[in-house]
Amino acid sequence: MTKALIIGGGIAGTVTAIALRRAGVRATVHEAYGRTSDGVGAFLTLAVNGIDALDALGLRTLLRGRTFDTPRMEFFNGNGRALGGLPVGGELPDGSGAVTVSRSDLYIALRDEAVRQGVQVEYGKRLTGARREGEGVRAEFADGSSATGDLLIGADGLRSTVRYLIDPAAPKATYQGLLNTVGTARGVDLGLRPGTVNMVFGKRSFFAYFPHPDGDTWWWANPPAPKEPTAADLAAATDAEIKARLLGMFSADRTPATRLIEASEDIVRPYPTYYFPRVPVWHRDRMIIVGDAAHATPPAAGQGASMALEDAVTLAKCLRDNEDVDLAFGRYESVRRERVEAIVAMGERNGGGKKSPGTVGRVLRDVFLARRFRALAASGVDPGRWAWDHHLDWESPVPA
Repeated sequence: MTKALIIGGGIAGTVTAIALRRAGVRATVHEAYGRTSDGVGAFLTLAVNGIDALDALGLRTLLRGRTFDTPRMEFFNGNGRALGGLPVGGELPDGSGAVTVSRSDLYIALRDEAVRQGVQVEYGKRLTGARREGEGVRAEFADGSSATGDLLIGADGLRSTVRYLIDPAAPKATYQGLLNTVGTARGVDLGLRPGTVNMVFGKRSFFAYFPHPDGDTWWWANPPAPKEPTAADLAAATDAEIKARLLGMFSADRTPATRLIEASEDIVRPYPTYYFPRVPVWHRDRMIIVGDAAHATPPAAGQGASMALEDAVTLAKCLRDNEDVDLAFGRYESVRRERVEAIVAMGERNGGGKKSPGTVGRVLRDVFLARRFRALAASGVDPGRWAWDHHLDWESPVPA
């Protein structure tokens, strides 16, 4: 049986291991940290193409009881004026749509299922090097150990080591000029029904919020930071200072932002947002990258997790259908590259400067968006359908 070494034990690596096992490939996951990712991360949205990818592996049932529907977005400016709305993530044949889930809950469900299916996960295995040996690959780890396999898959995220082992000249991620922070407000009744994500283009920062069925309100913000902060910069501020800065950022807005921030005890420390316009080399010497390691998607695309799930299914099918690893990798790239780069570009168009354009730009943006939403509503066109209307059938061969 073909053996794969997977570097990275997050959602991308875990689902890839499950998909490979279904394709008849034995996979071992090597995670750099000495523990699981239980409790790590905030929340994420799965568009219908991501749910479809889980369904292709028989994993959609893992979402039951862990998600809630968020099929629509409504947009407002900093004065609270409604600009219009759009669907989120399309619709599946059964009528269901996009869902939101705690990242930790999704990871735990997938990790437990992977272990149940016999996937081996090794913690404390930080990759330091890898090289081709004959018809296989040897991986070396910081603890002095090594492992060999027929192929190696880098699911090790934005700062992927595997990406630079494949191509030392690989580009670095592009900083978007925005930070991201997340919180949960308790005890604030805004009179909203679950199902709609409210997007606010504030006077100084972007803010989004939506009610959770348990009564809490989940939110995130994208404070602008033109100069990319260092790790030391981010660590210097106290929790109280972070909260005060956020409150000041939204004090001029006529929106619920300040109420929600005030009611949030634990606010995720702000971190920079990045994306890759293009990663030129995805595979070499029986090594390949998937997920954020290959195509970090801007948060505005709402497709990061869904793209990783699509990657896992597609790569497993390519390895199932092609005995030659290099041929399988080439087929995978030919199927995936155009799609993921288009989605990365979509996310960059929807985010970046549009979230903090300055006074004149803000007025022009609001006028344009209001007209755009009215035109879309009148036409009945779903502008994101090309991204969401993507079906993966496990039984069908990968197209040539």
